[in-house]
Amino acid sequence: MTEQTLTAKQLTVAPIGASMATGDMPRLRDALNRGLDAGLTISECKEILVQLYAYAGFPRSLNALALLMSVLQEREARGAHDEPGREPGPVPSGHALLELGTDNQTRLVGAPVSGPLFEFAPAIDQFLKVHLFGDIFARDNLDWAARELATVGALAAMPGLAPQLESHLRISMNVGLTAQQLNQVASEFKHRGDQEAAERIVSALEKNQRLTRPPMATGYRRVQI
Repeated sequence: MTEQTLTAKQLTVAPIGASMATGDMPRLRDALNRGLDAGLTISECKEILVQLYAYAGFPRSLNALALLMSVLQEREARGAHDEPGREPGPVPSGHALLELGTDNQTRLVGAPVSGPLFEFAPAIDQFLKVHLFGDIFARDNLDWAARELATVGALAAMPGLAPQLESHLRISMNVGLTAQQLNQVASEFKHRGDQEAAERIVSALEKNQRLTRPPMATGYRRVQI
């Protein structure tokens, strides 16, 4: 990643997330081909689609993975060679996984996450820490910047998720992405004809820029994972 612009490879991640989240299979086919052409490995593509079940649901993820299988078969038939990439390393279990997930969540958000919502529904707090930030974000075959680009793409594509999109834009900057790079994602969506997703990203970035305090996890309004 350069200092101020996304690489061609990085720029393909958010459109994969967006088309997967909305179930737009023709766009997803195109986005996956663009990503593979730009250097995404097969493992990275699979991981994007696996991770996003946590945001868009199992049906979308399963359908997207089935499409990826088809895309890879088509590419192989025409002689394309796609790098397999590497499989993720081992992930701990039990209490160690809870500790790792809690640490990952704190590092991503920038502060420990607590608040009324998680007191009201402690099960969701447990699921976030153990599964999303433990089981999934501990998998090391996709870096955190790419995971956030995929998540931002998915959240921007779905209406009614402004708080979560704002939160993940802040997380994106916590893992090293810049506002300019995230605006580049919005420009890519606009270029591809997804004006609504582009506008959601721009609006969320502008709202984040108006915040005078750092993203503290003191209540559910400040942290919407």
